[in-house]
This record gives sequence, C-alpha cells and structure tokens, in this order.
Amino acid sequence: MKTPSHYPVVVIGAGPTGVTAATLLAQYGVDALLLDRWPDVYPQPRAVHLDDEIYRVIDRLGLAEGFAAISRPALGLRLLDDDQQVLSEFRRDPDHSPNGFPQANMFDQPEFETLLRDNLSRYPRTRLWGGAEVVDIEPGTPTRISLVDRGKKHILTADYVLGCDGANSLVRKRIGTSMRDLHFEQRWLVVDIATTADLHQWEGVHQVCSTRRAGTYMRIGTTRYRWEFRLLPGESAADFSTVSALRPLIAPWTAHVDEDQLELVRITEYTFRARVADRWRRGNIFLLGDAAHLTPPFIGQGMGAGLRDAVNLTWKLAGVLHGDLDATVLDTYERERKPHARSMIRLALKVGRAMTAGGRTGSLARRVVLPRLHLVPGLRDKVLDSRTPSLRLPGPGKLAGRLCPNPGLDDGTRLDTRLGRGFSVVSLRALTDAESAHVAACGATAYVDSVGAVAEWLRRGNAVAAVVRPDRTVACSGRDVAAVLDALPAFHPPHIRAADRSTVPGHVPDTPARRSRRR
Repeated sequence: MKTPSHYPVVVIGAGPTGVTAATLLAQYGVDALLLDRWPDVYPQPRAVHLDDEIYRVIDRLGLAEGFAAISRPALGLRLLDDDQQVLSEFRRDPDHSPNGFPQANMFDQPEFETLLRDNLSRYPRTRLWGGAEVVDIEPGTPTRISLVDRGKKHILTADYVLGCDGANSLVRKRIGTSMRDLHFEQRWLVVDIATTADLHQWEGVHQVCSTRRAGTYMRIGTTRYRWEFRLLPGESAADFSTVSALRPLIAPWTAHVDEDQLELVRITEYTFRARVADRWRRGNIFLLGDAAHLTPPFIGQGMGAGLRDAVNLTWKLAGVLHGDLDATVLDTYERERKPHARSMIRLALKVGRAMTAGGRTGSLARRVVLPRLHLVPGLRDKVLDSRTPSLRLPGPGKLAGRLCPNPGLDDGTRLDTRLGRGFSVVSLRALTDAESAHVAACGATAYVDSVGAVAEWLRRGNAVAAVVRPDRTVACSGRDVAAVLDALPAFHPPHIRAADRSTVPGHVPDTPARRSRRR
C-alpha cells in the first residue's frame, strides 16, 4: 500500500508518550502517522513506575485490565540508613485513590510499550512506521519531514508535528529551542535482575538515604527487580558488569540467594538531570515528554510527565482540526504544562537532596528526623499522596485546574466511563430541560450527584456545578449553574463507532505480538 505524503498529524517518537498521543488522537477521529527509528519496541527496561493519575489515562486508552496484568502495586515507601536499618516507613493502601487506581504501580517498560502498540493497532487509520529515522524537519505550513528507511529517503508533510523523540530530540533542535539546566546532575548505576527466588522483602520501595552510597530497591514484576545506586567518583557501570561484582551492592536484599539464581538483565549508567525546554512550540510543531523536560527519578514521574503532556494537548489539537475550537487554545498547552512539569522537577530535586545530601551532618540529621516523621500531623498522608499540583487556569471557582475525581458508581463503572471523551458537566442538582439541551448541543455529557463522592467533592470546593474538560481537568466551577454552563464550549469530534472494541474500557486485544508472548 502506498504511503500517503500528507497527514494531519505526524508524531515523531513511538515511546509511551508518542503512542499515547497517537491513540488519543485516534479516539478523536484524527488521522496520525507515528514514526520511530527503532523497528520494534526498545527491549531494555527504563521507567518502572506510574501513579494513579497516569493509570487513569491508561484506562482511557482501554488498557486498565491489560496494565493490571503486567504491573504490581507498590505498598509504600521505606527509608533506610547506610546499615539498612529502617528510619521511617509509610504504608500505602492500593485500594485508596481519588483516581480509582493504585497510587504507585511498578512495571516493565518493554511490556508496557508492547501493550500500547498492540492497542494502537486497533485503529486502522493511525499508522506506526518503525525503522523510520527522521533526519530533517522544515517548519512551515505545512511542515516538511525528511526520513530514511532502509537507505531510502522519504518526504512527508503534516499540518501538525508532535516531537516525542526523547532527551536528544531532533525536533527540539529544529525549532531552535534549548534546554534550561536546573543545576542537578548525578551519575547512577541502574540494575535490572530476574530471579524466581523469593527475596523475602517488603513489597514497597526501599530508599537508602545516604551520602556515602544512596540507593533504591523496587520489585517491578513477579520475577523482576530493580536497583539504583549512586556511582562514586571514578566508578562506572563496567565495574559492576557481573553478578559477582554487583554482589556487595545488592547483598542486603539477596544474601540468602545463590548467585546462579540471579540473572543480570541489564546494567547501565544514567546521568540524572533536571532540565526544561525554553520553548515547547514553534508554529504547528510541539514538544512532549523528554523532548520538553527531564525529571530526576526520585519521585518516579518522568514517564508520567510525558503522558500528561499527551492528554493535555491531544483534545485541544482534535478540537482545532475538527473546527470546534479556535487555534488559540493550542497556546494553553505550554502555559499549563510547563509550570506543572517544573513544579514536579523541583519536588524531585527536593526529595533527592533530602535523602542523599549534606555529608556527615546530613546523615546525622536524617537519623534524628526521619524516625519521627510519622509524628508530624498530616505528614504521613502528604508523603503518600500522589496528587500533583493543579494547573494554572483562568476559569473561576476553587476547583478550576484540579482533576475531577473518578469514583466507582453503582453500576460497577467509574465516573470517567459515564463522562465519555469530551467535555462534561457535574452538578449537585438536576439540570433543567433547557440546561440539558444546552449541554447536549455542545456535545457534552452531564452527571448529577447529590449524595455521593462527586457531591462531596463539589461541596468541599464550594461549588454546585463544574465544567470538566476532556483531560478531566476542571475548567471552571461555581454555585451559579447557569454561569458555569455558559463556559461550556462546543466540542464535537467524531467518536469511534460503538462496534469498535477499542472503545470498551479494559479490553485487551488478541494481537500477534500477544500470542507470541503466550507461546
């Protein structure tokens, strides 16, 4: 089949951010081409954690059930000293979350990416072109993209381009922006090990708070484990290339396991950095994920930040392409996401420094302070709370910029299912016939709750009603329902037909890749 030469959207980079963006666009009826220089999923594990807010995005893609099968909830955080003594412990209830899913989830990235790509294959008008290396981009209307596949050069054009091509982004270079350094750089050793042996460890994240050798331990699967250790001056990954060489580092967790039971899946060196792109857009070209921001891993939000970018931008792009929304709505992408990303990076830096900095004085302070953290009123809940900062929105009301909750409903579904993929209105009182007609004319849905979790949330926010955007962020709220409804925009992107199983939450497709893994 001949490849079209023009697309409404071209997504460059088929990692989790790029595939999520392409899938969300497909759900809004927007044709997209997804380009990636790797022919298949990159086989090495990298990210290992997603929170409940991002799990909610995964559910929106139709993959909650599939992700549950390849992930495991983490039961909290344990802070240890150099001698592996517990300084403080924060236990988490996997069933407690305003977003409807466990607040900390461990997984293997290649498995997750395979799940995402299998899911994308259900949308026949969205194409993934693997083995296509983009070599040049010429900004313009349309944008011109040059790529090479097996030595052959191809030229494409696109109305919009999404640069999801990682930390060394070509897209970022071509739009003439650079990364602002937030003055953090540390070299860490990242170790992935597989074993069927029982390590007899607590099923949460273990954080070694040390200026001598900070480290982290996590179980990420039934037989998969991840360690991260800060490298000392003069050390490199080559110094730990065998299980024997690693043994002194991982012994506190594996001392009772024979060496031949430990399979070294990967060992590599990462330089953890904190950076934010000066500009996330030039004309109709946008940066998402690591192309726009780099987050140190201390709070496990690197991949999640990219998926937040995707869910924020795609509904706006779909609305513009379908003629419902003015193109100025695209200006809000960087305005909303950049402060949020910067806030999460700064939080990661604070956590990392609190656990690893200060030399001997810092170590002594941690020994004194950390065991008493649980005595500080409300601090335990603060440590375990996975909620991220609100977006800075101009809309009125205390709830504007916050995520709408996603409670379970009486019919066994969650609120997100009831609200659909477009705009929605949640209200304490029933809407009048005229109000209901206005909501329907705008292509939105309405949900009324006077006694349940949504009602409680509205009352806490001093609101009777709220407009909820497609990304589940509250656009505005207030006590005057008519005034709230006046802020509801028209938004009518075509929806995937009901017969398409990709619209069924939790459905996992039976694709050749999945059948191959079962064998």
